[in-house]
Amino acid sequence: MSDSLPDRARAPLADLRILAIEQFGAGPFGTLQLADLGAEVIKVEDPREGGDVSRYVPPFQEGEDSIFFESFNRNKKSISLDLRHPDGRAIFEDLVREVDVVFSNLRGDGPEKLGLTYATLGEVNPRVVCCSLSGFGMTGPRRSEGAYDYVIQGLAGWMSLTGGPDEPPMKSGLSLVDLAGGYVAAISMLGAVWRARRDGIGGDCDLSLFETALSLTTYVGTWSASRGYQLERLANSAHPSIVPFQVFSTRDGWLVIACAKEKFWQRLVAILKRPDLGERYPLFADRRDHRAEVQAELQAEFAKDDTAAWVAALREAGIPASAVNDVAAALADPQVQAREVIEELEHDTLGSVRHIGSPLRIEGGRVPAGRAPFRGEHTEQLLADLCGYDEEVVERLLAGGAVAGPAARPAAAVGQTPPAAE
Repeated sequence: MSDSLPDRARAPLADLRILAIEQFGAGPFGTLQLADLGAEVIKVEDPREGGDVSRYVPPFQEGEDSIFFESFNRNKKSISLDLRHPDGRAIFEDLVREVDVVFSNLRGDGPEKLGLTYATLGEVNPRVVCCSLSGFGMTGPRRSEGAYDYVIQGLAGWMSLTGGPDEPPMKSGLSLVDLAGGYVAAISMLGAVWRARRDGIGGDCDLSLFETALSLTTYVGTWSASRGYQLERLANSAHPSIVPFQVFSTRDGWLVIACAKEKFWQRLVAILKRPDLGERYPLFADRRDHRAEVQAELQAEFAKDDTAAWVAALREAGIPASAVNDVAAALADPQVQAREVIEELEHDTLGSVRHIGSPLRIEGGRVPAGRAPFRGEHTEQLLADLCGYDEEVVERLLAGGAVAGPAARPAAAVGQTPPAAE
């Protein structure tokens, strides 16, 4: 089977190979960052469970393909392998000998149970990095608990910080804990591989979504830990200490403005032709101490004109500001076209898929978007190329159920559910 992925010879991570036991969002998003930089990411998908569960996430899902899965798994390979099968475990260890990283996003007790830690795999490949991204880490009283982004947002205090003062606790609009956890995993893998190549010894990376979320409280977390600070939720997404740094309603919509420097405030009062505001509230502290008055004055001004007019005037003055876009409007911004952010490709069953390209831009190293793999698409290729198995051995393993090749195409009808685990 020929490799359908783009030529990665000059990509920054062309010499990095990762074996990933991953599903849904956080784990696949982490390895996606490395795949987009040229790493060979091999997804290990359990044939008994239909592979990565995100293959079946609606909407825009057909058979074992979904646009949700595409968005997290482009530029990867797939081997359909049963790690609990004796032959499957032997195959897995043969693959471990040829990779730099074994990555998983399971519960914290999962890597030890499945033999995915360095204590086990270091005997197979002393240079291998074993990276685990779990809800709570591989130690502590919560290690065996599962976790999802929304739950962690509540547990880590995020929901208490989000929304208006009279609204219920609110999650962020995106699964930011999962996505940040992916970035944390990507950085950790690169750091650990660098050390392994320098010192000749691998090791474990023990990462958690909970700690990732706590770390992202940054200054608010430090204020709380140091001084017992309790953040007050403010209307209109206002910043806790800088005024104005929030949204305002205009005559026809919404505007977001960020006067994060004193010079921006002075430019703003000039645009508004309200020098009195600059005189009454010249400093950050003055505006914070009189937040309600300042906001009321500004709201009255912004209500006098349309969003587009305000944005044009503010940008001309060099003040950070924007209309509050929906996602479609954001993707239509001229900057998106100028930077070729969107990459379009044709998928065998899903038709046209327009990917949001990687923000990781390294000169001469951008890997074009390639579709996500079909489950087991690369099974036979990997068994031959990495494990060195001949055709007879591959056929025996396929017949025995340790591995599976790709499902017959075209895919099944819309709405198919994954096969139940045995």
